[in-house]
Amino acid sequence: MGVAGPVPSSTGRPQEPAMSREEVDRALARLGAEHEAIESSLLALQDHAGRRLLEGAELTGRTKDRWSITEQAISLLWTYFDAYTDTLTAAREVRGRRRWPTAGELAELTELLRGSGITLPSSATLTGAALLSEQVGVEELVARMNRWYAEALDVIVAADAVWSALPARIDMLSAELQRTRSLAHSVGVRPGEHPAGDDLEEITAELAALRAEVVRDPLAFWTRGSGSAAPGGGRPDTGRYDRAARALEDVRREIEAVLGVRQDAERRLMHLRDLLSRADRTLAEARQARGEVLAKIAASEVPVVSGPPTALQEQLAAAAEYRRRSQWHRLSPLLESLEQRAEDELLRARESLTAVTAPLAVRAELRGRLDAYKAKVARHGMAEDPLLVERFDVARRMLWSAPCDLRAAEAAVLRYQQAAAEALAPPRTEHRPEPADRTGEHR
Repeated sequence: MGVAGPVPSSTGRPQEPAMSREEVDRALARLGAEHEAIESSLLALQDHAGRRLLEGAELTGRTKDRWSITEQAISLLWTYFDAYTDTLTAAREVRGRRRWPTAGELAELTELLRGSGITLPSSATLTGAALLSEQVGVEELVARMNRWYAEALDVIVAADAVWSALPARIDMLSAELQRTRSLAHSVGVRPGEHPAGDDLEEITAELAALRAEVVRDPLAFWTRGSGSAAPGGGRPDTGRYDRAARALEDVRREIEAVLGVRQDAERRLMHLRDLLSRADRTLAEARQARGEVLAKIAASEVPVVSGPPTALQEQLAAAAEYRRRSQWHRLSPLLESLEQRAEDELLRARESLTAVTAPLAVRAELRGRLDAYKAKVARHGMAEDPLLVERFDVARRMLWSAPCDLRAAEAAVLRYQQAAAEALAPPRTEHRPEPADRTGEHR
C-alpha cells in the first residue's frame, strides 16, 4: 500500500505535516497566554483616559487623521480578537476530546493552529487593501494585532502626554500674563502707547491660539524620540510655549523697569517741587529785604529782584501731566532738564538775597567793629577821652540812623579807629645827653 501525500488545506495549498501532540500542547499554552495578555491590553486601551479624551474632542489636522485610522484599528482589534478567541476555543475543543488525539484530530489541530483558515473583514482603510475579506493564520493574526495595538497606543499615549503637559502650563502662564497685564495697566503700559503693551497683546493672542491648537491637534506638538520604537516614545514639543514664556519674562522685566522709573519719578518730582518752592521763598525774602534795605540804607546800587520763573512752573506742570498719563518716555528727559534748571534757579535766588542784603551786612560789620574798639578803649581806661567820645558818637549816629549813608559811616568808623589807635599807642621817649662830672669831662 502506498503512502498518502499531503492533503490540500481549506485554502487549496498543500497541507503542512501534522503537528505532534506535544507541539499542539505547547502551541495551545503559548497562544492561551498571548490571548490573556492581548485581552488585558485591549481592556486597558479601552479604559485609557487619553482614548476617552480623543473620542470626545473636536480634532483637527494630524491628530484628526491619525485618530480616524486608530479608531477603526481599535474596532478591528476587537473583531480580530473575537476571531482569535473562536479559533483558540475550537482548537481547545478538538484537543480536549481525548488524551491521545487521532491522526485526523492532529491534522485538524495543525490546520487551526498553523493554517490560514481564519476569515477576517476587510481592513482597506488601514492597509490599503481592496479585498472585502481575507484569510490569515493565527500567527499572522497575533502579529497584526500586536502591531495595530502598538500603533493605537502610540497615538493615544502621545495625545494624552501633550494634553497632560501643555494646557496646564499654558493656563499657568496665562494667569501670570493676567497679573503682568494688571501691573502694566497700573503703570500706564498700554497697547499703542508703549512697546511692552503691544508685546503683551501679542503674547495673549499667541497663548490663546496655542491652547486651542494643542486641544484640537495634540499630535502636532509631539516629538518622537530618536531610536525609540516603544509606543509613546517621545516628548511634548514645548517650543512655542517656551518662546511665549521668554517673551513674557522680557515684558515683565520691562514693566518692572517702568515701575522703578515711576517710583523714581515720584521722588524726583517731589524734589523738584521742593527746589522751586525754596527758590520762590528765597526770592520773596530777597524782595522783602530789598524794601528794608532801601528804607534803612542810603544806597542806589541795591539790585532789583526778579520774580519766579513762570517757564519752570509750566514745565513742572507738564511733567506732572506726563506722570498722570504715564508717559515715562517723555517724563524722564524732561525731569533731567528741570532738575538742573531748578538747582540753578535756587542758586540764583540765594545770590539775589545775598546781593540785596549786602548793605545790611556791611552796616552790621561796621557796628560790630565800632563796638569792639569802644570795648578795647574802655579796657585801657580811656572811655572818657573827649576826642574818642566825640568820634564814637558821630559814627554811632550815622550807623543807627535811617537811611544810613554807608560811605560816610565807614569813614566815621575809620576815624574813630585811628583816634583809638593813637590814644592806645605807648608814649615816645626823648634822647638826653649824659651829665658831665666836676672836672668837666664826660663820664
